[in-house]
Amino acid sequence: MSRSAVNRTILLVVGIVLIGGGLLLLAGGFDLYDRLDTAVPDGWPLTSPDQPVLSEASRARWSGQDWWWPVAIAVPALVVIGGLAWLWVQLHRVGPGTVTVPVPGGDGVALRMRNSALQDAVESEIVELPGVDKVTVRATGGSHRLSLRAVVRLLPGTHPGEALQSLDAGPLENARTSLGLAELPTEIRLRATARRPGAGPKPPRVV
Repeated sequence: MSRSAVNRTILLVVGIVLIGGGLLLLAGGFDLYDRLDTAVPDGWPLTSPDQPVLSEASRARWSGQDWWWPVAIAVPALVVIGGLAWLWVQLHRVGPGTVTVPVPGGDGVALRMRNSALQDAVESEIVELPGVDKVTVRATGGSHRLSLRAVVRLLPGTHPGEALQSLDAGPLENARTSLGLAELPTEIRLRATARRPGAGPKPPRVV
C-alpha cells in the first residue's frame, strides 16, 4: 500500500471516530433524544445534558483490577507515539512527491520534478517499445530512496525476457541517467493482453 493510501486510510478512520463521537455529544447536550421522543438502548452514553460522559460507576468499574492502570497508561502512550511517528514520516518527505534532477553542466544546480512528471516520462518511453500494449508506472519515495513500480501489458507473442531487457536498457537506463542515480530499484509486473489491439469484439458464446 502506498504512503498516500495509508494517510487517507488513517485520516478517514480518525475522521469517522471524531465525527461519530461529536454527534453523540451534540445529541445528548442538546437533549435531542427527549425532544424527538427517541428511545435509546440501555447504557447509551450521554442521553441528556445533565448526564456526564462517563458515570461514576463506569469510571470506577475496573480501577480495582491489577491490569487497569497499566492498560490505562499504555493505550494513550501508544496513541501518542503512533501519532508522533506518523507526523515524523510526513515531515521527512522530500517535497510533495518530488525528486531532484541534476542539471548537466549546472555546477551543482538541480531542479525539482514531481513524481507524476517522472511517471509520465517513463510511461511514454515504455509504451513505445516493441510488444508493449499498455503501461502504468508509479514512483515512490524521495530522491534518496526513489523506486518505481511498473505494470506492463504485453501483446500476444512478445517474449517476456526480451521485453525486460528492452525496458532496462531503454527507459529505465534513461531515467537513471537523467536523475543521476547509480541504481533505480524497479518492480515490474508483466501481463499479457488477451487479444491484439484493434481487434473487434469477441463473438457471442453459443450455448
